[in-house]
Amino acid sequence: MQDDFDHSNDAPEYALDTLAIRAGHHRTFEQEHSEPIFPTSSFVYESAAEAARKFGGKEAGNVYSRFTNPTVHTFERRLAALEGGERCVATSSGMAAILSTALALLSQGDEIVASRSLFGSTVSLFDKYLGKFGITTRYVELSDLEAWRQAMTPATKLLFAETPSNPLSEVADIAALSRIAKEHGALLAIDNCFLTPALQQPIALGADLVIHSATKYLDGQGRAIGGAVVGRFDLLEEVFGVVRTCGPCLSPFNAWIFTKGLETLSLRMKAHSENALALARWLAEHPAVERVHYSGLEDHAQHALAKKQQRGFGAVLGVEVVNGQEGAWQVIDATRLLSITGNLGDVKTTITHPGTTTHGRLTDAQREAAGIAPGLIRIAVGLEDQQDIRADLARGLDALAG
Repeated sequence: MQDDFDHSNDAPEYALDTLAIRAGHHRTFEQEHSEPIFPTSSFVYESAAEAARKFGGKEAGNVYSRFTNPTVHTFERRLAALEGGERCVATSSGMAAILSTALALLSQGDEIVASRSLFGSTVSLFDKYLGKFGITTRYVELSDLEAWRQAMTPATKLLFAETPSNPLSEVADIAALSRIAKEHGALLAIDNCFLTPALQQPIALGADLVIHSATKYLDGQGRAIGGAVVGRFDLLEEVFGVVRTCGPCLSPFNAWIFTKGLETLSLRMKAHSENALALARWLAEHPAVERVHYSGLEDHAQHALAKKQQRGFGAVLGVEVVNGQEGAWQVIDATRLLSITGNLGDVKTTITHPGTTTHGRLTDAQREAAGIAPGLIRIAVGLEDQQDIRADLARGLDALAG
C-alpha cells in the first residue's frame, strides 16, 4: 500500500492544515484518491499460518474490526499527526475514551486529581463508577495551581482537566499542570474537544494524553458519535488493550465521517472563534446579561493565558442572564433559529440550560462548586450569519430586559 504522502525521514515537515487533509491515508491497490470505508467485521487470510501470525501479533495486519480496521486506523493516524502524538486509539464515544483511559492506567487505590469544571458525565463516571472500584477522585479549582499541588498524594496517578472548561470557558495552565504531574510521577490528561488541535496542542505543552469527543468539532456537523485518546505509544498500547478486550470501539463509518471532518477543521475552528468572539462582545453589552464567560474577552481572568497557549478561543460561551432559571428558559424558549440541544461542535448554533441538561445529574452542591448558576445558558456558536444569531437571541433577551 502507498501512503497518501511521503512520511519518510527526509520528507518536509508538513503544516497542520496539510496533515488534516493528507495524513494517515494508506492507499490500497485500487489507488483511490479519497479515503475508503471498510464496513467489514472480519478479514480473511491466505492460510492458517498467516492467520496465526496476525492473531499472534507476529505479522502486521487486520484481525477483527473491534480493534483493527483500516478506516479507523486512517482516522487514528490523522488525529495523532494533528495532535503531535505517537499514537491514537479511537473509541465509540468521548466518554468511552475517558473510561478506556482510566481502566488502562489506573488500579484500585489510585487517585485522580481533577478540575471541578468538568462535563457532568465525567464527574459521574469518576465518582459513581470508578469510585465503586476503589479509585478516588479529588476535585480542585481549574486555575488554582496551588490547589492542584496540595491535592497531590503518593497515590495520585492521573491529573485530568478540560481546558477551556464546559461551559464557563475557564483555562488551565497546561505547562504548569504538566510540571506538577511530573514532580509526583503522575500523568496529565487534557480534554481538548472544545478547541481541537487546530487551536491547541496539549502534548506540545507537556500533557501525556489528549482526550477527544470526536462527536464535537472533529466531526463538526453533528452526524456521528465517537471518541479518541492520543499520546505516547506505551500508554496507548494499554488503552488499545482495553478497547480490544472490552469492546468500546469506533465503527468504520463513523471513523470515515470524522476523517473527512478533519479536512476542514482549521477553517471551521477559525470561523467558529470569530463568530463567538463577536457574539460574546455583543452579549456583554446587553442589559439582560449579567456576565459572559468566554476567554476571548479581555476581562476574562485567564485571557492572557488563553492567548499564550491557544491559537483561538473556540466557540462556546457561558452566558448568565437576569432572573435565574426562569430568565434562562425564557431566552431559550424564545429562539426560533438556534437549536435547543445539549450537543455542541456543530455548524448550527446550539443553546441549552446546563443546570437542567448537561449538568442536571449533579447535586446542587456539585453544580454550585462548578459555577453552574441557575441563570446560566450555554451557547455553542455555529457558522450562521452573525446578525441572524443576534436577532434570534435578542427576541428573548429584549423581553427579559423589559
